[in-house]
Amino acid sequence: MHKVRRVFVVDDDQSARRGLARLLRAAGHEVREFASGNEFLDALDPEVSGCLVLDARMPGLSSAELQAELEARHIDLPIIVITADDEPEIRRQAHAMRAAGFFRKPVDGTALLDAIAWALRSTGPGSNHVGHESEDGP
Repeated sequence: MHKVRRVFVVDDDQSARRGLARLLRAAGHEVREFASGNEFLDALDPEVSGCLVLDARMPGLSSAELQAELEARHIDLPIIVITADDEPEIRRQAHAMRAAGFFRKPVDGTALLDAIAWALRSTGPGSNHVGHESEDGP
């Protein structure tokens, strides 16, 4: 069975979430938007693959807890972390999560699209999704 590949945007900031979704749709991606990690997990279909664009700080389920739950469900999605709070601890957490990318808000749209393209290409058996970590993204 062929898996559908999507970009999932999880951000509690509605304006940021919608802006990212518009950018991604304009670039031809199929996008699903979620206001929380729990909302994302509740709607997640294990037959769907893709890339997760995840805000580092949200109320409720943390980005690390979300990743742990994905691993527990044996769901391998590359994660790109975005944050308005570019702090060393958030960078360490993104690195520990093996994030495919790390971006500060406001996100450079071209760099984000490049990171998503790379993450989608690298998805598959044996890939580890380790990306670059920099202020400007991958």
